[in-house]
Amino acid sequence: MVVNVPLSYAFSYPFALVDQRLFLPAFILGYWLSNLLGFLMLHRGAAGLLSRQRPSMGLRYSVLVALVYTLVIVLLVWLDWIPVPTEFLHGQH
Repeated sequence: MVVNVPLSYAFSYPFALVDQRLFLPAFILGYWLSNLLGFLMLHRGAAGLLSRQRPSMGLRYSVLVALVYTLVIVLLVWLDWIPVPTEFLHGQH
């Protein structure tokens, strides 16, 4: 969450400038895109290890964790703990 949430917030900022209702869907899309990139990087790194050991965290577990974090993000936006970026511009927060 330390990397993905700030990246997702930056990704969703231009969408929020167009319409505030686009912020949450863009935030979730950005979060999932950053997760996909992270999964691909992990897979490439694990393949390069040439280890016969099974990875400790499988794809199902990774997707489950991503879903839980997505629900947390949705709740934080709905509770206004993660404000829409345009609120800063207009001084509404």
